[in-house]
Amino acid sequence: MDLTYTESEQAFREECRAWLEAHVPRTPLASHNTREGFAQHVAWEHELFDAGWAVVSWPKRFGGREATLIEWLIFEEEYYRAGAPARVTQNGIFLLGPTLFECGSEEQLERILRPMARADFLWAQAWSEPNSGSDLASVRSTARRVEGGWRLSGNKTWCSRGSFSDGIYGLFRTDPDSQRHRGLTYFMIHLDQPGITLRGVDDLDGEEAFAEVFLDDVFVPDADVIGEVNQGWRVAMATTSSERGLSLRSPGRFQATADRLLTLYAERGRPERLRDRVLQSWMDAEAYSLYTYQTVTRMREGGHIGADSSLNKIFWSEMDIATHETAMALLGESAWLAPDAPDATEGWLHDFLFSLAGPIYAGTNEIQRNIVAQRVLELPR
Repeated sequence: MDLTYTESEQAFREECRAWLEAHVPRTPLASHNTREGFAQHVAWEHELFDAGWAVVSWPKRFGGREATLIEWLIFEEEYYRAGAPARVTQNGIFLLGPTLFECGSEEQLERILRPMARADFLWAQAWSEPNSGSDLASVRSTARRVEGGWRLSGNKTWCSRGSFSDGIYGLFRTDPDSQRHRGLTYFMIHLDQPGITLRGVDDLDGEEAFAEVFLDDVFVPDADVIGEVNQGWRVAMATTSSERGLSLRSPGRFQATADRLLTLYAERGRPERLRDRVLQSWMDAEAYSLYTYQTVTRMREGGHIGADSSLNKIFWSEMDIATHETAMALLGESAWLAPDAPDATEGWLHDFLFSLAGPIYAGTNEIQRNIVAQRVLELPR
């Protein structure tokens, strides 16, 4: 693995850094888990797309720059270094998008990707059900064949920003006699269909960060099935590789957090008792970056992430908690002040609370350890 950047990669970094420094909002946007803030973030996504920065690694016909994976990592580093807004398109461009590139039809690519990239049509992931979380193969929502498509019924929950989205995607059981991984099909569903009911679900901050979706005989055309009927598990695994592995949590996110921690450590007088924890957080972020560059190198040579994505997910989720716990220790009692309190420290409490969800979403870390044991280490069940 060559860790030196080429002249073109350096030029790419300089170009995106200059644009971000000139365009990232000086005043932070409102929370994207509120309707006001979500609208502000959508406007930012439009600006990103119009300048060619929304999906840099995608083909130009979908609004991308056809950047290499190395250049995508560079962009992510610069994006987080600049303190740019959270991406409300992430469940589309980082999860559904890669799934369509791998398993979708040409018609689906042409119809869905460009509006997704510009945030003209927002997607939410609808995998979990009230009694089916990390055990995705136990989903009970159903789809029955009708003329021209399917009728879907069931209940999906923990759909991130589903209350503000235009569509959802997820697995439904199309073979009523099937069990576990068999007989599932991957659907995309527009939320303006008759038979759909949305119920907002608040997060720890009291914001409508999630939605529960109830489907009662909702029609979905054949054109919105991804991959083959009853082969949805294979399609879903393409999504999980992106979610746990490369695209959803790039190293730039954690390197920027580690840099913020270093600044906070200096501001708090560099207490000796926390020096090793701060240093460990910085080293972990750098180690994750190096590991990701190694993964990209392997992919450029024709390799795949596969079950290694579970290793990724365990590492970055637990690193994120440890980093934020160190920040909270540096802040002391003031760490727990509400955001509107006079002496509150901006951002750390919110980000700490969000980090606690890391070992749960994208498949709990207990499940990921089972996957690593069985598929990476090849241990017996």
